[in-house]
Amino acid sequence: MSTPDEPDFTETTIDSRKIFDGTLLHVRADTVRLPNGHTSTREYIEHPGAATVLAFVDERTILLERQFRYPLRRHFIELPAGKIDPGEEPLATAQRELREECGYEAAHWRHLGTLHPCIGFADERIELYAARGLTHVGAALDEDEFLEVFEVDVGEALDWIRTGRITEPKAIFGLMWADKLVRGEWS
Repeated sequence: MSTPDEPDFTETTIDSRKIFDGTLLHVRADTVRLPNGHTSTREYIEHPGAATVLAFVDERTILLERQFRYPLRRHFIELPAGKIDPGEEPLATAQRELREECGYEAAHWRHLGTLHPCIGFADERIELYAARGLTHVGAALDEDEFLEVFEVDVGEALDWIRTGRITEPKAIFGLMWADKLVRGEWS
């Protein structure tokens, strides 16, 4: 989106073809017309989108997860999150993931913002929600899902970002937002 006083660099699709059609991801190669009239190719991943949750146990404590991520072959500390299923609203995804992965339901939900984590090669969007008034109901992990859920003070989690213990982008984004909420800087 450009404003009236900004140049418009919009690229126009001339042709689009599917390169790969996977279970989760789909890869496309589009031929586009550039603002200067030339053409180029844009390869990108189509993603169904996701929702992630800042689940507040109390005013300063949130739930985090630790799980193994195969592409980098290591464990990561993350916020509860999951992909949006076809026809599912992002809030329903957030509620489902909090219940399935962490075993909690929340009395109060608030949409905080949208993150586009991979704008150079994917159309993925992640909707961030805050959940408060948690009640433990028991987890129901998918059969191929293995993770550890734990509570942490927001300040300690921020320190983990600074020291490199947390490197996953949606967790960094969400925890920095949580810090603003905890400090009362953002309502």
